[in-house]
Amino acid sequence: MPSKANDSECRALPAGVVQREAWRHRGSVTVQVTDAIAEEIPVAFIYNDRPHAVMMATPADLEDFALGFSLSEAIIADPRECEKVEIVPALAGIELRATIPPERAALIEDRVRELTGRTGCGLCGAQTLDAAVRHPAPVATGIRVNADALKHALDRLPAGQSINAATGAVHAAAWVRTDGSIALLREDVGRHNALDKLIGSMALARLDPRDGFLVVTSRASYEMVMKAATVGIGAVAAISAPTALAIALARETNVLLIGFARREGWSAYTFPQRVGMPARAPGELAS
Repeated sequence: MPSKANDSECRALPAGVVQREAWRHRGSVTVQVTDAIAEEIPVAFIYNDRPHAVMMATPADLEDFALGFSLSEAIIADPRECEKVEIVPALAGIELRATIPPERAALIEDRVRELTGRTGCGLCGAQTLDAAVRHPAPVATGIRVNADALKHALDRLPAGQSINAATGAVHAAAWVRTDGSIALLREDVGRHNALDKLIGSMALARLDPRDGFLVVTSRASYEMVMKAATVGIGAVAAISAPTALAIALARETNVLLIGFARREGWSAYTFPQRVGMPARAPGELAS
């Protein structure tokens, strides 16, 4: 028989986590168990009553998600332009209904970027190459990351990942102060979604993107760098590898990009001098 969780155990599950039965095989023994599973549901972004995008996401920190997505996708330029967000349960998922200035809504129409994304995908449905690859302005401040601060953050990252601790199925994005302490952390089945939630939570907390750096538990794809640069984040450290386009965009936007971040070491793909390494690639911006 499956092991049934009691009411207190159910209440202890983080938002975005549900329980499902599974049959676990170890060695020669199979048992029926109850597993904690990450939720993944459609989340629709609706601006001024007009549908814009649908993302597959973990239903937690949705107000952060609405604000962060709006900022990182350059739908709005300032958090105050997001006048209201309503979280509306629907039959097939959740609607995030945002009210923004009419001139901002008109820009969405010009971009013609209504899309349906797979898990965390922010490019699916873009209708032109120009729409798919955005080039934010360079980040003004060439922030430096202290090696000890990066190690400190990596050591403490797992402690903030409550959904992943329960399920083993989600990504995290963390905002790290210059001393290595973690100020905020958000999780989602989609790496882009986790970053958008973090960006939204930073905006709500009025944290200055010049006062720290970003750590993500995923690969550093182009869009992760694009979203970071759009809101003024000047340093990104990823647990996994970057892509070639991410490196090119990081160099173009003055973003320090670190991959394969581990306590024992990492690789700097742009501006290595900003993390205490001596070399600088030809053509990079001076810090």
